[in-house]
Amino acid sequence: MNIREIQPKDNNAIESIIKRSLESFNLNLPGTAYFDPQLGSLAEYYQQYPNAKYWVAVNDNDEVLGGAGIGPFGANADVCELQKLYLTPAAQGQGIAKQLMQTALSFAAEHYKLCYLETFQSLEAANTLYLKFGFRQLETPFPDTEHGACDAWYVKDLAQ
Repeated sequence: MNIREIQPKDNNAIESIIKRSLESFNLNLPGTAYFDPQLGSLAEYYQQYPNAKYWVAVNDNDEVLGGAGIGPFGANADVCELQKLYLTPAAQGQGIAKQLMQTALSFAAEHYKLCYLETFQSLEAANTLYLKFGFRQLETPFPDTEHGACDAWYVKDLAQ
């Protein structure tokens, strides 16, 4: 398994992984990543921003197993967002999400002071992972959220 920056050839695979994952939890709802207009062109989308990147985990055959990104959030230049952390079902439980998180948070700490994320309470494994990485749960979302359907929000101080 290798983690590398997303390339245009990965767009269709990661879009499918994200959509299938959300569908499996009945979360293919308006106000989720499922309907993000850039979902089919993540490689190009992340290239638009100076302090944003998306990484994919790939196997030895260069097949995409999942991915995660860091992008700016709102108008505050000190705040980023952990975005679109999803894996194929076969890749889950192997530590790949942890490796993607470490990659993303290391990059985030170089450019931002806080990392925000939005998710769903029903995604228990994801929520457990965020807490293990030092995120603290919030009672309400940050202003300017684009994913109004989410019902769990976290923030991490990257200086710690």
